[in-house]
Amino acid sequence: MNVSDPVDQAEIAKSKAIAHDIVDEKHNLAVSEKQDFSIEPVSQSYVGDDDDLKTIPTDEELATLRRVSGKLPWQTFTVAFVELCERFSYYGTTAVFVNFIQRPLPPGSTSGALTTDFSNGVPGALGMGQRASTGLTLFNQFWSYIMPLAGAWVADQYWGRFRTIFASIACALVGHTILIISAIPQVISKPGGSIGAFSIGLIQHLPLIAEQYPDEKPYIKTLKSGERVIVDPAATIARIYLYFYLMINIGSLTGQISMVYAERYIGFWLSYLLPTCMFCLCPLVLILCRKNYNLVQPTGSVYGKAFRLWRLAMKGRWSWNPINWFKSNSGGNDREFWDHVKPSRLGENKPVWMTFDDAWVDEVRRGLKACQVFLWYPLYWLAYNQMLNNLTSQAATMRLGGVPNDIVNNLNPFALIIFIPIMDRFIYPGLRRMGFNFTPLKRITAGFFAAGLGMIVATVTQYYIYKVGPCGKEANYCLEVEGKYSDISVWVQALTYILGGLSEIFASVTSLEYAFTKAPKNMRSLVQAVALFMNAISAAIGQAMVGLSADPLLVWNYALTAILAFIGCAGFWLTNYKLDREEDQLNMLPTGSGFEARAEEDTERR
Repeated sequence: MNVSDPVDQAEIAKSKAIAHDIVDEKHNLAVSEKQDFSIEPVSQSYVGDDDDLKTIPTDEELATLRRVSGKLPWQTFTVAFVELCERFSYYGTTAVFVNFIQRPLPPGSTSGALTTDFSNGVPGALGMGQRASTGLTLFNQFWSYIMPLAGAWVADQYWGRFRTIFASIACALVGHTILIISAIPQVISKPGGSIGAFSIGLIQHLPLIAEQYPDEKPYIKTLKSGERVIVDPAATIARIYLYFYLMINIGSLTGQISMVYAERYIGFWLSYLLPTCMFCLCPLVLILCRKNYNLVQPTGSVYGKAFRLWRLAMKGRWSWNPINWFKSNSGGNDREFWDHVKPSRLGENKPVWMTFDDAWVDEVRRGLKACQVFLWYPLYWLAYNQMLNNLTSQAATMRLGGVPNDIVNNLNPFALIIFIPIMDRFIYPGLRRMGFNFTPLKRITAGFFAAGLGMIVATVTQYYIYKVGPCGKEANYCLEVEGKYSDISVWVQALTYILGGLSEIFASVTSLEYAFTKAPKNMRSLVQAVALFMNAISAAIGQAMVGLSADPLLVWNYALTAILAFIGCAGFWLTNYKLDREEDQLNMLPTGSGFEARAEEDTERR
């Protein structure tokens, strides 16, 4: 599952730019964030952990010494538990959305639960069909991934991340409450009123993500064995996000499985009530641990200065002709584009608002390059989103054998729970020993490819559902009217979900890391929100494809999604392979300054 899903994701993250930032601000030194999951975690005691004894590695040491991750502070695990609860509540709720919207009330049921045919029956409530369920779940996703942009702006400039998190929690609780109301027997029997309450609840359901950041610079440590190693902040960040994603999927797995059975045997109201109770643990844990968190304060008008900086760099370069516009902007060489607006280059002619240094200009360039990387992600999320709606509907038309149709997609988080430790402990270190540097951009490319493979499997599965089904290409009509299904085991979908899980490890987790490590420190929420906003764009594209989300066009739906995923894979690498060569250089940029005074003013005002 995605860290944000609307969140996973997350989410996400799952969203995920509304975040809790635990950072030691004692150091305003260079950040070395080399992205490489192949770095092996080290749990041994170290000699020379005192800040005064830490030694910055030389270029030769950076190239030759083994890199290890730092020790994770205990606060990391409290934040991870908060996200586990949030993901339980989110996925426990959304797991039953498709059946709630698409399928009608089972005969004799007032809560949506089954009363007969527990072997192949499907719970339902509103009976609005597959197009409506796909459209509304995409609407939920679109809204959930738009909100982090507003949250990021508020968090970075005004409230700080901690206060923003609590505002999102309050809104989410309102949404959960309305969803419960939409599913009580007195309301669910009136589909018009129920869908109205349901839609309002979706709007209120905001994403929550909590982040923790350790040391900000690499340093040399000596193990008790005498080996000298580099403690790389990027390695620690990579492991934090990887295991953060693991906790997300533990929450989503337990939430989905339990709520699907609650929906099946008790009713939808219980599937909405229990996640709400779990969600209430989030503010409790954060309040109890608040004094132990290092909170990053907002820095005022940083977004305005970033926009002014970009506008100044664009001065005299505008053109309606795209070719001329590209050539006038350094022909793709954006170093000169940014260098000519650095304070040192402008000298006495710099504007009064330019209170920052050259290093921050480089950070802004790096952050915008990251945003450009994310522009291909809508094509990836199109494939991922099939697991949230259409594949659940596909499962209902197959031989279930007593398994709820909306429980099969739990193979996705289950695969993630298994594969994340394997990747961290074996695969990535093995690739490093083979001399292959699996950089973030290479991992993302692999994620696109795995997503495309998953959609090929879904396409073939749908083809055979039509081929062997008793009603041909009218599989859903056959199920709902005649009670017949295709004699293909629902577990055939397993490969699609497993490939989807692998694609998330490569693409989704890495996008969160890339957003954090490439953004200016005082714009991290915004850059992560931009990464998540790609989900909203994907949801909008998905709305345009809703017409394919019904019989007899479902084969084309999955085939088109697969083609787009492979186009995204090729396009992503072809447009970013040069940036991949700059990975180490981008990670070694010094931290910009010039915002401290405003940050102190904001702190006093708070």
